Amino acid sequence: MNATRQNYLIFETAGGFCGIAWSDIGVIRFQLPTKDAAATERLLLRRLSNPQAGTPTPDVADVVAKVKRYFAGEEIDFSGVTLDLGEQDAFFKQIYDAARQVGWGHTTTYGTLAKQLGAGPEAARDVGQAMAKNPVALIIPCHRVLAAGGKIGGFSAPGGSNAKAHMLELEGVQLAPPKPVQQSLAF
Repeated sequence: MNATRQNYLIFETAGGFCGIAWSDIGVIRFQLPTKDAAATERLLLRRLSNPQAGTPTPDVADVVAKVKRYFAGEEIDFSGVTLDLGEQDAFFKQIYDAARQVGWGHTTTYGTLAKQLGAGPEAARDVGQAMAKNPVALIIPCHRVLAAGGKIGGFSAPGGSNAKAHMLELEGVQLAPPKPVQQSLAF
């Protein structure tokens, strides 16, 4: 983590209370919603060094507005949000860049992302690790990265894989197989 000033804000959305933290460079952390502002604040502050509650910069205020619209069901693109990922591993940064290209209502798999980056299938685990350690969930849309076969996979945010499924449903992604069409049998 770099030594720049860290500010944060807890705010309410249709999905619950979210938290965002930023430096002079960009967004450094994002906390997906919980039902309780104090719980969100605790989760957000766990991985920050000496943060101060602050008034968002115009860029951060724009992200907050977009997050509120996202949880209200509006299609939002976070790929232009400026991030400060600090001392991240270079391969993780590549993984995050690739994940940011997965748009609203689309999904990919850990293995597909690994392949896109020119790595072998064994790198799917690295992709999974990067998603689990994603400091800015939603902005880097780790909820859109699924396990092999389109299975939901893990999700380290509050609510676990149910939260991941809810976010995907918000985006219109069908995870469950469609109901079979009833057919009449002619005898």
